[in-house]
Amino acid sequence: MNGVVQGFLVIGVVVLVGYVVGRTGVLGPHATQVLSRTAFFVASPALLFTTLAHADVGAVFSEDLVVTGVTSTLACAAYVPIGLLRRRPAGETAMASMASGYVNAGNLGLPIATYVFGNAAEVAPVLLFQLAVLTPVFTTVLDVLSERANGGRPRILRAVTAPLRNPIAVATAAGLLASGTGIVPPEPVMAPIELLADLAVPGMLLAFGISLRSAAWPLRRGEMMPLLLSVVLIKTIVHPLLGLLLGLMLGLDGHGLLVVVVCAALPTAQNVFGYAVRYDQGVAISRDAVLLTTLVSMPVMFVLVALLT
Repeated sequence: MNGVVQGFLVIGVVVLVGYVVGRTGVLGPHATQVLSRTAFFVASPALLFTTLAHADVGAVFSEDLVVTGVTSTLACAAYVPIGLLRRRPAGETAMASMASGYVNAGNLGLPIATYVFGNAAEVAPVLLFQLAVLTPVFTTVLDVLSERANGGRPRILRAVTAPLRNPIAVATAAGLLASGTGIVPPEPVMAPIELLADLAVPGMLLAFGISLRSAAWPLRRGEMMPLLLSVVLIKTIVHPLLGLLLGLMLGLDGHGLLVVVVCAALPTAQNVFGYAVRYDQGVAISRDAVLLTTLVSMPVMFVLVALLT
């Protein structure tokens, strides 16, 4: 239980610092965009590469990975009909879909895995699936939608090769290749990459906090409220329920079941907001989803830990 509290406390403090920075204006009017773009183009690729390069890819191909892959995919897909029925822009629908199933496995999942599960490696399947599948897929889709929004009409070849121009996708592929082959760059090469990787999470959290300076309270957004509540419902209730059902179907129980359910109950990752700012798609709903799911998921996880232990 202490791990859940500590994880949320760490996030809250850094976001609060960002909010104070935004209030004072010391970083200027474009701080959110600069920090988010720095995290996207520089720090996040470094983080993805270092994380995957040192991961034991073989060890994470288990029932946990199956549950993560299936439930995250279903949670993301669950929002798409809602966006289509409400005739929302494609970019906003893509970001809300991502927010519905992309969990905060890094800066919240890792401390929870350490203090609640007793092993940080328990969250590895979630990290692997999100880094290797969800992130490249969504950022590639956003690449295409962003170009169309700017008046361009991407050719089929350009759309197909979009991952090759995406730093997130390239870093993911490089990390998996290094892990699979065992060929990891020497320490003098990895040291600066790891240093840059340390900037990713705090950079996104600070950008998120700064953005709250000018943000209206989420539930005051009349037109967006049903959409936002749909994302929150899918992420904090539907996603963990899917984890519970699929885990039981696969024969998981005890500790194993607790791991997959709590991981599914993690809130929307701040990365989603960072991607929204980078592509200028669905920024408001992404920011509000991160905020509200973080608030709602805390009591949900307390209940899950109490019921499953």
